[in-house]
Amino acid sequence: MSLSAEAVAVHVLDRHETEVVDQALRVVALKAPKDAQILRDLIDQLRQTNALLDSTRALRSPTALGGEGRNEGTLIDHLITLDGLSGDLTLPLKATLSRTFLLTKIMFLRGFIKATTACHDGATEIRALIHDLNEELAQSIYTLLCEELILALLRKRDVAMPIKRRAADQLISIWDDATMEIDDFAPMLESAWHARNRVTSHYGCLLGASETFRLASEDCNPLVIDFFAREDRSLDEAQAFEEFLFNMTTEELNVLRAAMREAGLNAVSPAWASQVLGRQLEELEHSREIDPMALYRSYNRRQLAADFRLMSGQPGPRRTAEGYLMVHLLDQQKTDVP
Repeated sequence: MSLSAEAVAVHVLDRHETEVVDQALRVVALKAPKDAQILRDLIDQLRQTNALLDSTRALRSPTALGGEGRNEGTLIDHLITLDGLSGDLTLPLKATLSRTFLLTKIMFLRGFIKATTACHDGATEIRALIHDLNEELAQSIYTLLCEELILALLRKRDVAMPIKRRAADQLISIWDDATMEIDDFAPMLESAWHARNRVTSHYGCLLGASETFRLASEDCNPLVIDFFAREDRSLDEAQAFEEFLFNMTTEELNVLRAAMREAGLNAVSPAWASQVLGRQLEELEHSREIDPMALYRSYNRRQLAADFRLMSGQPGPRRTAEGYLMVHLLDQQKTDVP
């Protein structure tokens, strides 16, 4: 059974996604028919989730409830007051449905990767197919990451209101259009995550020079590196970039550096760092195949640490590296928002 535009609505997956998924389904159908049926069920679930999303009123369309008028301006006014403690309960229904659709798509792609990997017999074509599926999964995860990054900025009390309004306006555009992906609205962030997902930290002296060089070699947008390398960068920005490079929090890096001094070491290995910190240090890239889920966990660990510092008054960056970069990008827009 071939996947076609009739099986999955054109607006659910873009052309390249449809081609990759179609090819994967054919491979799995030949080698594991039962798995193929599960994948077809996932396709149906994705289509149904998208249909529910499509049937919901566009967020920019004016409406009224209980005598209270609602439009994009009132929605932006609401979003810039979020404190983050109510989670999705304070978001409009379409926002929740949009996030549900994106999560469904991520799980859909993970299912295709698992089934296709199980069919891998060493053929170059299947290896390339698994790689393409991973790339599509990564793009969806980066899109989810960017949405969560913007939500995190909205609850930061140290972000200026004009920037929050632009951030809220961007979120509304994302929620209203399920076909939007990160390359449509934040290509510079996609470049940073795309490159970081292809770099394995070796720690060494914990200076970050080799990790930064490898970011550049993986085609990270040079403006990203320039932003964090500029002379007037703040200490918080520098520390947040270190967290990004090493996949650790500032607190963990401080522990490692203190342990290095105590042990008289000039360089450390990932195994030694893992032992000192008492947790497994994830590689975001292994054998040249990325792990976008590990990057997602890395971001969330750093975001939780930043939120804690802001609430507790502890020293260290109040945002992730991506947060500082996003604020800079929004500040450069200088657009009027209702």
